[in-house]
Amino acid sequence: MKNIILSISIAFNVVTIYAQTSISDYLSVPFPSNLVSSKNGKTIAWVFNDKGSRNIFLADASGNNVKRITNFSVDDGMDLGNIQLTSNGEQIIFVQGNPPNKEGETANPALLQTSTQRVIYNINTVSGQLRKIITGNSPQISPDGKSLAYISGGQIWLTSLSDTAEQPHKLFQSRGGQSQIQWSPDGQAISFVSDRGDHSFIGLYQVTSNAVHFIETSLDLDGYPAWSPDGKQLAYIRIPNIHNQLPFTPVRESNPWSIRVYDIESGKINEVWKASTGKGSVLFTDLPVGNQLLWWGAGGQLIFPYEKDGWVHLYALDKGSKTPRLLTTGNGEVETVNLSGDRQIIYYTTNIGDINRRHICQVAIATGISTQITMGKENEWGPVATENGFSFLHSSATRPAWPAVRQKNVQVDVATDLFPKNFPKNLGEPTAITLTASDGFISNAQIFLPANYDAAKKYPAVIFLHGGSRRQMLLGFHYSQYYSNAYAFNQFFAQNGFIVMALNYRSGIGYGLDYREALNYGAAGASEVKDLLAAGVYLQKRKDVAINKIALWGGSYGGYLTAHGLSQAPNLFAVGVDIHGVHNWNDEIPTFAPWYDYAKFPEMAKLALLSSPVTYIKKWKAPVLLIHGDDDRNVPFSESVTFAELLRKQHVKVEQLVLPDEVHSFLLHRNWIKVYDASFEFIIRQLKIK
Repeated sequence: MKNIILSISIAFNVVTIYAQTSISDYLSVPFPSNLVSSKNGKTIAWVFNDKGSRNIFLADASGNNVKRITNFSVDDGMDLGNIQLTSNGEQIIFVQGNPPNKEGETANPALLQTSTQRVIYNINTVSGQLRKIITGNSPQISPDGKSLAYISGGQIWLTSLSDTAEQPHKLFQSRGGQSQIQWSPDGQAISFVSDRGDHSFIGLYQVTSNAVHFIETSLDLDGYPAWSPDGKQLAYIRIPNIHNQLPFTPVRESNPWSIRVYDIESGKINEVWKASTGKGSVLFTDLPVGNQLLWWGAGGQLIFPYEKDGWVHLYALDKGSKTPRLLTTGNGEVETVNLSGDRQIIYYTTNIGDINRRHICQVAIATGISTQITMGKENEWGPVATENGFSFLHSSATRPAWPAVRQKNVQVDVATDLFPKNFPKNLGEPTAITLTASDGFISNAQIFLPANYDAAKKYPAVIFLHGGSRRQMLLGFHYSQYYSNAYAFNQFFAQNGFIVMALNYRSGIGYGLDYREALNYGAAGASEVKDLLAAGVYLQKRKDVAINKIALWGGSYGGYLTAHGLSQAPNLFAVGVDIHGVHNWNDEIPTFAPWYDYAKFPEMAKLALLSSPVTYIKKWKAPVLLIHGDDDRNVPFSESVTFAELLRKQHVKVEQLVLPDEVHSFLLHRNWIKVYDASFEFIIRQLKIK
């Protein structure tokens, strides 16, 4: 492995840091996402983000004949996704570009002198011919592959994929924002959701007559439409609005959600099932991952997630039945879901039986017989059905995510020649532990030991705090690129002499409803800070930790907890890196709840303020590095600006790294490198590690 020298100027002094490998080596592996398959199951496609250069790759169902079909070659900050294959796999639709902020500015951290707005493209997988279709997003190919519906300006548009001379046209104009486009199986109708803020409708557009109507208008939030295989019925979910419910506060029960079915021919609507009160009455829409929460089985069953026993499981509602059957059992959550081509098998990602990892299982809808397909010490996720098997993504403790195929119980990695040779080969495996907070709550964490660990030595330590807070760090590289990068950085710390803890504090996912909806978490009391304090005490009690050299780092919600730790426990934590962190809930909450005005809700505002790091800032002593992109759409940039001012007034050492025009999840690869290099250098300098 190569040796590198990093030289950093500090005032008039120069500090030289020696490290075996650079952080860029740890982030050198192309990250795969957007894995899809053609309807005939013969072709798979995915996106590789290779150091900021995003391209679509293609392979057959056996993982052979790998082909790169786009040719973007620079770290330009242009996102690429929404990829779809036509039924025969001969064409791919994808979207390149970035969404606008509330001022209408599309993200452009590379300062490109061309438009960065989202554009829909079509590429022929045989000839490689690329065609720009139109500005828009959320494309959906018609069943015959000849037309494309998409969203532009909050409205639904239609264009031809077969006639390049035909001009795109808006189908209709509707109030609110339209989304969740679903073609009927015969291609003669399009269902959609019309979002009106505190309520939403299911709409139906008839292609031949150009007629549009809402099948049922209500005071509730109707969404997630799903067509039956014969196109005669449309199922959807009804979610009652929760009035004045602050985000980032626990919601354990409410008015129950339900499933309704619209009969296309008769126009009749039936409530086929309704959740019971108590646990499961609130639909948790972040799991399974994706925008689909209803699936039709081959026998007319409706498949859906339900949290009645405190875990997100899949249930089947048989035709004519009012009582759903449990399809997945055990303590754990179900995430990504995909149906086999014949609609008889469900492939799903879960941590059932291995709470700190992800594996793939399948269940036969008719019988409910479930089988775990992948197992062991790796993580596997995102299965998509293919001819004679499925494709998926997987990682391990020492290797980042990579695409693979599985046929006849044989698993093969795809495009192995693209894996970089400079990726470090000496990474360690983290160990899962539990921590007990002062209120008795038991949280979860992972420990990384330094390279060449010696129990007789004392090491500096660092605690990583994930964002979300609906996240879970795994015993291995993560399925999200943001957290795959964070896992790599934790490994970098360990390989450079740190004991590292990744804390899965309360309010995160993976450990059930009561853990996720922990009492008094977030803006309702910040009870998760107790888990962080327990983590600090745990490290101080370890004989192999230098008790005055414990650092914190984290982004977003992790920045929020970093700020809490430095303000509430100045005797525990010596330094911190706060990346786009939340410091005052009353300033952050309107980003996700535009109705919230702290002046109109004094009791909410008082509790939210007491739950914020800014309340405890007077106790803050430790140096901090504040990092933020100034086009962040999740956490206002002003959160860092204001906090820096307050810290400086009490003479706290504040350093900063501002990323112009960068968003929350950094679009530029070089910004990830810049952030991690600056974070590592800052921590070792402040801890006086030579």
